[in-house]
Amino acid sequence: MAHGPAKGFTRWLYTTNHKDIGSMYLWFSFAMFLLGGVFALVIRAELFEPGLQIVDPEFFNQMTTMHGLVMVFGAVMPAFVGLANWMIPMMVGAPDMALPRMNNWSFWILPFAFAIMVSTLFMEGGGPNFGWTFYAPLSTTYAPPSVTFFIFAVHIMGASSIMGAINIIATILNMRAPGMTLMKMPLFVWTWLITAYLLIAVMPVLAGVVTMMLMDIHFGTSFFDAAGGGDPVLFQHVFWFFGHPEVYIMILPAFGIVSAIIPTFARKPLFGYSSMVYATASIAFLSFIVWAHHMFTVGMPIAGELFFMYATMLIAVPTGVKVFNWVTTMFRGAMTFETPMLFSIAFVILFTIGGFSGLMLAIAPADFQYHDTYFVVAHFHYVLVPGAIFSITAGVYYWLPKWCGKMYNETMGKTQFWIAFIGLNLTFFPMHFVGLAGMQRRVPDYNQFFADFNMISSCGAFLFGAAQIMLLYNVIATIRNGKPATDEVWEDPEGLEWTVASPAPYHTFTTPPEIK
Repeated sequence: MAHGPAKGFTRWLYTTNHKDIGSMYLWFSFAMFLLGGVFALVIRAELFEPGLQIVDPEFFNQMTTMHGLVMVFGAVMPAFVGLANWMIPMMVGAPDMALPRMNNWSFWILPFAFAIMVSTLFMEGGGPNFGWTFYAPLSTTYAPPSVTFFIFAVHIMGASSIMGAINIIATILNMRAPGMTLMKMPLFVWTWLITAYLLIAVMPVLAGVVTMMLMDIHFGTSFFDAAGGGDPVLFQHVFWFFGHPEVYIMILPAFGIVSAIIPTFARKPLFGYSSMVYATASIAFLSFIVWAHHMFTVGMPIAGELFFMYATMLIAVPTGVKVFNWVTTMFRGAMTFETPMLFSIAFVILFTIGGFSGLMLAIAPADFQYHDTYFVVAHFHYVLVPGAIFSITAGVYYWLPKWCGKMYNETMGKTQFWIAFIGLNLTFFPMHFVGLAGMQRRVPDYNQFFADFNMISSCGAFLFGAAQIMLLYNVIATIRNGKPATDEVWEDPEGLEWTVASPAPYHTFTTPPEIK
């Protein structure tokens, strides 16, 4: 006999239900998104005009570090895991995730990890001030004492990610409904399967590099200390061997979300399903052999520069295949422009712009000019904000009626999209110009020459922040008193998740559905 949810706080503390855990991941990630956004707004407020106005340079450095760490590990990754928890069992016809108790644990250690990380801001000597990439020896020999707590927090986050990834792989490989072969799986499931393998491969590398930091700080080793025979460049190699697949971990599930939404609102099947699967796998493979394009300026041999340059450019091929397939799916479709579709189209356009600036950065001799300027900041925010944030927002609007059985306010959703779209471009597009003109990143002051563009960027950032408050309001208003949604929600969407009632029952499939 299937039991319903328990009542009160204990329901959330002890739950092993994938929907509850998915909801907790999503709410937690949104809280972290707002916190990381506040850190970003401190940065943009300081950069509104030249000179030092609001915060001292040391605190500015802590804000840049915490913004990056909270957004990557606290906002984007848990949001994708929340969507995976909610949707993967429903998409493959499984009753729940394969390892429900581990699922509970992998979530509940996250709030403690981030409590530890954020608390470092209040410790003696301040929080981490060495950038989200925490390059040694800045993060070891010259770091504030709170770096030890930062290392502990990173270990906990890594453990959570590894457990989540194992759970997703076990669910997809072992719990698919009868008849659902690998090549019948929705693309969101495919992208997450590949992402989960990436996580298991690279999270131990991150654990290794922070352990080496810990040894250097407390146990007298010299992995990264040149004075003791170590090599600071070794840190960059190990970090980016984790860090480059990590940025694909933050974008592959987005490809899956957009591949579900575009066919629904174009009213056509996705063009080139199998090529999408192979392209995703190719991107994942190539992400392991391009890490040193982040470090062209360290003085590597010319053969190394050439290898990493060409390998990086090769990633443009499978990525181009995906963009071509999305555009071809929309071509001559009976398209309508509901909120999820608006976010998805913006994703395709803006992600492509980010891809082009990435190709510019891949050119080794040109990278010597771009490195450590705002051009790099513009590039990765054009990939990550429209890539990760817009796709997550699209997924929330798309599946929210299925989750809570209520329809969101479409007018408010579209208004929020346009404010976010304008705010995003006002914030990050001018950064291309100031970066090409030589403005350095992670510096709280700048030449009067860059003042106008920085003022535009700062105004755009506050506008983008306001859009996220609209999203929060729309979601809460929908859950409380939205109009009831139909079971199918959208017109003829594909996928098993649309065959169940709205809201989705606590236990979705008591008997597995048959896949024809």
